[in-house]
Amino acid sequence: MRALNTAATGMLAQQLNVEVISNNIANMNTTAFKKQRAEFQDLIYQSVERQGINSSDAGTVVPTGVQVGLGVKAGSVYRITEQGNLTQTGNQFDLAIAGDGYFRIQLPTGEDAYTRAGNFALGPDGQFLTEDGYVVSPGITVPQDAIDIVISQQGQVQVLSPGQTAPQIIGQFELATFFNQAGLDPQGDNLFLESAASGPANLGTPGINGFGRITQGFIEASNVNAVQEITALIQAQRAYEMNSKVISAADEMLSTSANLRR
Repeated sequence: MRALNTAATGMLAQQLNVEVISNNIANMNTTAFKKQRAEFQDLIYQSVERQGINSSDAGTVVPTGVQVGLGVKAGSVYRITEQGNLTQTGNQFDLAIAGDGYFRIQLPTGEDAYTRAGNFALGPDGQFLTEDGYVVSPGITVPQDAIDIVISQQGQVQVLSPGQTAPQIIGQFELATFFNQAGLDPQGDNLFLESAASGPANLGTPGINGFGRITQGFIEASNVNAVQEITALIQAQRAYEMNSKVISAADEMLSTSANLRR
């Protein structure tokens, strides 16, 4: 009975759906986290009677035919890159991106990674670092005697040193954008790598030519909506239960057939 296998594919699909939803909920408080959605496709159809064939010698045509679907499969797990809310922290090293763009991070391997999590800190040599100690490109170094740091919306870093009346420009942050943000390769630790699906990084100045602006003293919150996730979780649970009931019903039908007496 095809219903057994068909319903089993439905249960597996909803299991994946719940796993994606659970990851979203787990990361509700993760800085700059982007929620994901599981998308599904129907499986191949088995044609019992093909549409469009002649049904008689007079040339009559079968209008719809008989096709039986064989279930569902995972199509993709899509990342939704909409902007999260900006949360004020009061920390002058926290930076949020309002709009499109990613900070470029130098990995110990020499590769470039990208992140929207701007909860940075200064290292012992005065460079901006991520929570894991990776340098934020282009490697701006703050003087040890700086008494104030101001970062403009265009990413220009200015410091005020003792005895100076005007701030000094020491560097310029840059942002990277991608043609297909959803195609970035997630690595964990709020980092992404460029991939063939994302396209190459396009580097530019914040606030210019479509690049987002940098806001100092803020971080971007996760874009997970708790109400939407709980609603989706309930729907996935109900769908899983319904598929399990199909398996139970198919099993009872097979049992009835097996117990037939002449």
